[in-house]
Amino acid sequence: MTKIGGIRRLALITVVALPAILLPLSINQTLTLAAQPEVSGSPPGGDSRGLAFLGAAVAVLGSTIGAGIALYGVGVGGSALLAERPDQFTAVLILGGLSEGVAIYGLLIGIMILGKI
Repeated sequence: MTKIGGIRRLALITVVALPAILLPLSINQTLTLAAQPEVSGSPPGGDSRGLAFLGAAVAVLGSTIGAGIALYGVGVGGSALLAERPDQFTAVLILGGLSEGVAIYGLLIGIMILGKI
């Protein structure tokens, strides 16, 4: 196995297997918290903080994965463009910044969700 193949396998395990393991655990924790009896002074409908945490995590996770996919496209296309036309460096840099903005928007949504708790 080459070094690049090992890195790809590690990246695949990190991106696919780790969320597949952590998501059911967080859902189980959320359902456990929702099944607890209501205490006096708690809002009607139970404690929904677990679902808020889960929603914030999904917002950040989805936006960062989307930004990574976009940056991959910018990297592949940008390197091909710069090989032919080195004067287009600024355009490639702007495209990379725009794709990173997707991750920032997801982080802002996550912060707004957690701010409502």
